[in-house]
Amino acid sequence: MNAAQTAVILIGYQNDYFASSGILHGVIEDSARVTGTLENTIDLIDRIHSMPALIISTPIAFTENYDELVEPVGILKTIKKLGAFKMGTVGAETIPEITHFGDRIVEVPGKRGLNAFSNTDLEDILSEHDIKSVVIAGAVTSICVDSTGRAASERGYSVGILSDCTVGRTVFEQEFYCKSILPLYAEVTNHIDFVQRLNITS
Repeated sequence: MNAAQTAVILIGYQNDYFASSGILHGVIEDSARVTGTLENTIDLIDRIHSMPALIISTPIAFTENYDELVEPVGILKTIKKLGAFKMGTVGAETIPEITHFGDRIVEVPGKRGLNAFSNTDLEDILSEHDIKSVVIAGAVTSICVDSTGRAASERGYSVGILSDCTVGRTVFEQEFYCKSILPLYAEVTNHIDFVQRLNITS
């Protein structure tokens, strides 16, 4: 794995998920605690900070009236009903643990659905940096992480997903996806093993 051609994509590291007061914090709270999702993600960024790997954040945000969600179902329906991830609110802001890294992390706005490639410049940015491999961290494993991973695979990228830097709605769901679903199109590993592989090529 060539570090200079690898991008780490961070999904959903926002207050509505990860802050204790977040509207959807309860959805991931137990699984995040067991997995150590946030702590492992910060450790990951600390370890690759000086490497040439690209680090991208793809926050989700909706307009005040959720006009872009026409007859939403599933998680998007819940987001609209509860008023989560609304532009201009604290809940939609990226958590301070991530903003702490400043411009070392490239923020790609525009995500309004499950797939981080949809309605964003993500693919253009990856192309500009000659990225061949994408490695995904964040929330929620069964939804946005899986959707983005599949989209990346369909676009020809080598895909990795970090089992200890992603979080499901339950511990069972997280383990099931990491063992049975994600390996169908991605390499599932932990952040320590991933960093060790990057160290070889950085």
